[in-house]
Amino acid sequence: MKARRLIESASYDPEQLKALRKAFDEAWEGIAPGVSTRPAAIEAARLKLAEIVLGLAKNGNLDPQQLADAAVQLMSSPPQKLRP
Repeated sequence: MKARRLIESASYDPEQLKALRKAFDEAWEGIAPGVSTRPAAIEAARLKLAEIVLGLAKNGNLDPQQLADAAVQLMSSPPQKLRP
């Protein structure tokens, strides 16, 4: 899957990658029930989730639970409107 490849290709050491995979899996468990059953929608949601987890990890926090919680919150938030 594209989401897994995205995480696996990130520049982190093996232990950090393990933490990122765990965060992704935990976050996915939290949001999967709310995702459409269409394969394309599932793949898009997983890819977006992977991007969010990696984006959060750039701040230096690699705690799987904190990453998962923040990722679920971001995935569950309505999109922000841009101000004119």
